[in-house]
Amino acid sequence: MSLANPNQFGAPIQDYMEQEEEWEREGLLDPAWEKQQRKTFTAWVNSHLRKAGTQIENIEEDFRNGLKLMLLLEVISGETLPKPDRGKMRFHKIANVNKALDFIASKGVKLVSIGAEEIVDGNVKMTLGMIWTIILRFAIQDISVEEMTAKEGLLLWCQRKTAPYKNVNVQNFHLSWRDGLAFCALIHRHRPDLLDYSKLSKDNPLENLNLAFDIAEKYLDIPKMLDADDLSSSAMPDDRAVMTCISSYYHTFSGAQKAEMAANRICKVLKVNQDNERLMEEYERLASDLLEWIRRTLPWLESRQSGNSLVAVQKKLEEYREYRRKHKPPRVEQKAKLETNFNTLQTKLRLSNRPAYIPTEGKLITDIQRAWNGLLGSEKGFEEWLLAELMRLERLEHLAKKFKHKADIHEAWTSGKEEMLSSQDYKHCKIFELKAMKKKHEAFESDLAAHQDRVEQIAAIAQELNALDYWDSGAVNQRCQKICDQWDRLGSLTQQRRHGMDEAEKVLERVDSLHLEFAKRAAPFNNWLDGTREDLVDMFIVHTLDEIQGLIDAHSQFKATLGEADKEFQSIMTLIKEVDSVARQFNVPGATINPYTNLTGNDINSKWNEVKTLVPQRDQTLQDELRKQQNNEALRRQFADKANQVGPWIEKQMDAVSALGMGMQGSLEEQLSRLREYEDAVYQFKPHLEELERINQQIQESFVFENRYTQYTMETLRVGWEQLVTSVNRTINEVENQILTRDSKGITQEQLNEFRASFNHFDKARAGRLAPEEFKSCLISLGYSVGQDKQGEIDFQRILSIVDPNASGYVQFDCFLDFMTRESTDVDTAEQVIDSFRILAADKPYILSEELRRELPPDQAEYCIQRMQPYHGPDAVQGALDYMSFSTALYGESDL
Repeated sequence: MSLANPNQFGAPIQDYMEQEEEWEREGLLDPAWEKQQRKTFTAWVNSHLRKAGTQIENIEEDFRNGLKLMLLLEVISGETLPKPDRGKMRFHKIANVNKALDFIASKGVKLVSIGAEEIVDGNVKMTLGMIWTIILRFAIQDISVEEMTAKEGLLLWCQRKTAPYKNVNVQNFHLSWRDGLAFCALIHRHRPDLLDYSKLSKDNPLENLNLAFDIAEKYLDIPKMLDADDLSSSAMPDDRAVMTCISSYYHTFSGAQKAEMAANRICKVLKVNQDNERLMEEYERLASDLLEWIRRTLPWLESRQSGNSLVAVQKKLEEYREYRRKHKPPRVEQKAKLETNFNTLQTKLRLSNRPAYIPTEGKLITDIQRAWNGLLGSEKGFEEWLLAELMRLERLEHLAKKFKHKADIHEAWTSGKEEMLSSQDYKHCKIFELKAMKKKHEAFESDLAAHQDRVEQIAAIAQELNALDYWDSGAVNQRCQKICDQWDRLGSLTQQRRHGMDEAEKVLERVDSLHLEFAKRAAPFNNWLDGTREDLVDMFIVHTLDEIQGLIDAHSQFKATLGEADKEFQSIMTLIKEVDSVARQFNVPGATINPYTNLTGNDINSKWNEVKTLVPQRDQTLQDELRKQQNNEALRRQFADKANQVGPWIEKQMDAVSALGMGMQGSLEEQLSRLREYEDAVYQFKPHLEELERINQQIQESFVFENRYTQYTMETLRVGWEQLVTSVNRTINEVENQILTRDSKGITQEQLNEFRASFNHFDKARAGRLAPEEFKSCLISLGYSVGQDKQGEIDFQRILSIVDPNASGYVQFDCFLDFMTRESTDVDTAEQVIDSFRILAADKPYILSEELRRELPPDQAEYCIQRMQPYHGPDAVQGALDYMSFSTALYGESDL
């Protein structure tokens, strides 16, 4: 490229003169500079004049007639100047020099304070200034590095080329070149075969300079423009002389410049591929790890082994809570990161004109979501089973205790009854004794009948324990069977004994009416007392206030009957008093002993007092349970109050994030900022969810299994929270990718808004995606021509394959945005990469590993060497590599 102001080359001569005058006034002008310029400029001029078969000896003398000056301009410009005057008079010489100066001026160089007379008269300063201007215009002006001026660009080129070399630090065009290492570094950088830089020393400037100048002259066709002695000994070498010499190096290595540009393009492309590969490997690693964790976790969640142990189930529930608190949250974050990385990778692939990434089989985003949904289903089923199992085992424990309690009472009652019923003592009794024995047996039969209900209850409880798969059902069944068998024997023995007494009754008749009355009334009352005592200590289990209130009401009804029971008690005790009175009055031997029953007044009195003691104890037990259920009710309300705040908040945030995801709410940066605020708000709100988890744990530990005050359960809130976190992360990622697409594609916010508005208009379901027909309508609304004929359908299917590469049946917004902008964007192509490799290979159809290592950084050179296939063309040499198929593979279906 040229400099910004083509007329600025009028300045160098004026600057040259004024600067030297100023240095001369200040005593800074080095007399050696003129000597350095004369030698350097002369060598430079001769390097061009020899192409015309001539040269100069004395720079101020040999240009005085203008002939060689015109010839020099023709050689370096490639143009023909006007025919020179051949006369030897002064005016002929002035005319020739003026023709040369006019030609220089025609190239945009404004000459100031100089005329043909000064050149014809041999003015050394003017002549050197003119030659410097020619050098600037024709040798240095075209040097371009990063839009800098020619001098700055040439300096930057030197700095870049010598940067890797030890003891070289190019900062200017004078002192930085005195030790010769910079010259040697330039040569070694482009032709490492010409010298061994590692053997050079900063302490040998003359040797370094002479080595560089000799090699340049012999192998690079660059004449010696500088004197090594002058350059190394000068306090301040002349920068014009040094620049002139270095410009020859630049032009000599210009071919290498093309190679460097080609290498830069290749490095850029390879870096994109390497970055994408790293993202693919990271995705595969994260996906494998997450899927493996889900695979290991599912068997545990799907296990339904409780061991029929309440303690074991409670331990499993605590393990499940630990899993939800500690083990799962990092996996939720891992899943969100996985999806974010996948979307970012696909965006980078589209922006770099690469094919969409398809994960290995079983690791698609849909596969991961399917596995995750399976995990959520298993979690829900596992927790439901745990709670149901807790209820079942709790009831089992209650039934088992109730069975043992009733069985203990029954076995205590039947103790010794078989021996008593098997006895034939009635055959040895007197009549009144037999009567008494018979009445006693009748009382026993009443007692036996009254106990039938307890035996049936014991059998019913055993049957329920069996139905609920109680862990110790064997022992329960064995004990129940023993009780039933004994009950059958008692019934049989009772009938046999009664039959024997009936046979003896014909002989033995006498009734002690008072004792008989006592026995008849005492037996049922005693049974009532036994049943009442049993009921008052009976265990119960409730889960609601209504249930405990029912028990309290039933107990109140029972207490209302105690007055009648007290009357019966007093009547029975009156019978005993009457017996005592008759015994004292009539002195009847043994009259105080009731032959019809073993019950005594003390038995009845003791049991009645026990009943009166148990009643307030039962009151206390029921009140304790009432307080427990009231506490459970408070827990329900506490959970409901919090859940009824958290649930709507999550739903509101989901709606807000979804609305932001639809775009059209300010710029992308504003949307991203608001999403970040939502993200902060979400994580700041998390303590509310943790508090709910704490309340829910208390509820579960209190065996509370329903809550009529809220529609929300802990499970629904957990799922909603996870969906909210995922939605925020996914939407942030989508907006970031849209910013990346917008900036890399160069589209305006107005264009982006237009694309988003059209997309949203046809996204009727607000799902963030379009069906094919909706996508076609959206394209048409944006002015994209999609014909209704067969060719139009073919074109549309081609577009659809671009925006939906995985054939999911839907078009996401980022793919839609990428399509609307990609065709107008300049991206690198396979053809450009092939052209760049061709430059490095010096137009050969193949490239060698040593050429790649010479032109590219080590890691990228090895990247190419390991992946390039051998070249098999007719002109192939040993070690030839096929860069064409490699470049094509970078943009197609490949493992690269």
